[in-house]
Amino acid sequence: MNWIETVIIAIVEGLTEFLPVSSTGHMIITQNLLGIEQGDPFVHAFTFIIQFGAILSVVCLYWKRFFRFDKTPAPAGSSWIQKMKHRYYFYWLLIVGVLPAVVIGLVAKKSGVLDWLLDSVEVVAVMLVVGGVFMLYCDRLFNKGEDATRLNEKRAFAIGLYQCISVIPGVSRSMATIVGGMTQGLTRQRAAEFSFFLAVPTMAGATLLDLLDLFKGDTSWATPHNITMLLLGCVVAFIVALLAMKWFVAFLAKYGFKAFGVYRIIVGGIIIALLLTGHSLAMVD
Repeated sequence: MNWIETVIIAIVEGLTEFLPVSSTGHMIITQNLLGIEQGDPFVHAFTFIIQFGAILSVVCLYWKRFFRFDKTPAPAGSSWIQKMKHRYYFYWLLIVGVLPAVVIGLVAKKSGVLDWLLDSVEVVAVMLVVGGVFMLYCDRLFNKGEDATRLNEKRAFAIGLYQCISVIPGVSRSMATIVGGMTQGLTRQRAAEFSFFLAVPTMAGATLLDLLDLFKGDTSWATPHNITMLLLGCVVAFIVALLAMKWFVAFLAKYGFKAFGVYRIIVGGIIIALLLTGHSLAMVD
């Protein structure tokens, strides 16, 4: 990968990370269009690591809400564990929400299923269309607007289960968790914000695992060039995601998912048509 390819992929990641269109799917499509070799361990790791760069924009933009503690007194007679849980309840919900993804993600990675999925543009195209059709109707199915609904352990865990679906490229982690929140009675805006917060531990864990795998195996990838590309990708994805995030929340709260559903169907349909007619996505060979 050269620096132009790195910047292009990082821009795509930053723009799509918080949109319900699958940032991983779009990066795989972009890599194919650019003619980047699929199946390379560094390319796989790059795909996940720069997502963490984009996710850090959540901490920056929502830092007052992300670093929050409940300063109200715990109920009388609470044990020290209950007092800790009371004070750090927001982080406890994030832990509960990320647990399903930890289990499913580890199984998918160790079994090799995840690497196979990351190499399949066909899977991305099909899931873009399937997810797009679903998004045309999900507002009608789940948007109950119960703004007073309180997020608790049960609801956080349910949202975490929905997040597991996004192990399939093309599904979209953002879409899965936002819809998961809506099924639990949250408004689109509140579901989107919890989706952002939940992305931080999820992608931090995925990034750590990828880095460990890279350093445990053949470390010939760790050239000054590749490390520079990783850092560049993270910085660009962070900046672009920071600019895109607020727009998405406002758009989603006002208009819902339908426009994203139409976009997904068009993009996925074009790719499927190209593949079925024997065309390569690569713009250069």
